[in-house]
Amino acid sequence: MSKKFVPSMVKDQQLIKKRREQIIKGAVRLFIAKGFHRTTTREIAKESGFSIGTLYEYIGTKEDVLYLVCDAIYDEVTERVRTQLHTTGTALERLITAIRAYFAVVDDMQEEVLVMYQETKSLPKETLPYVLKKELEMVEIMTELIAECVSEGELAISENESRQLSHNILVMGQMWTFRRWAVQKGQSIEAYTNQQIKQLLGAYLVKR
Repeated sequence: MSKKFVPSMVKDQQLIKKRREQIIKGAVRLFIAKGFHRTTTREIAKESGFSIGTLYEYIGTKEDVLYLVCDAIYDEVTERVRTQLHTTGTALERLITAIRAYFAVVDDMQEEVLVMYQETKSLPKETLPYVLKKELEMVEIMTELIAECVSEGELAISENESRQLSHNILVMGQMWTFRRWAVQKGQSIEAYTNQQIKQLLGAYLVKR
């Protein structure tokens, strides 16, 4: 499943990038407040800082806007985690660093993450598989790091368990946003992350 081509009447790629970033930021604010279906393209244009005519120079449909929002958020989350993969230390230290990076970016992008998961279901069927594939790419990053921990004798976990653990890591990071009305009371993201790392990895740690 390849990246969707979103039509634009503008040829300048730098200008397209700039304007679409404005559209994404404006759309996220509206989707948070009203939801995707109740938001109009005219409102998106106004929130983005230009006319409805200008908006349609950079997209084809309102669904294109939702696709751009989801694609940009996944790219940002994945990129910020990948930057932590080449740090020094043991495999276990690198895995913990990646988990911390993931939880931190979810904390930084709480509103965007909420929009992404609440509105993904509204994507057209031809683009939904591509967006879901990007979620699985994050699972693969964590699974590879867990496999390195197994190879270095730091974790004792089967292949099936390691994939489930990868999904659990993502879900526990997302819970900081989805259930923030409860889990964020009285604790920082650092304290929450430390607790989750202990619970997620504790059963698989090889005792020295």
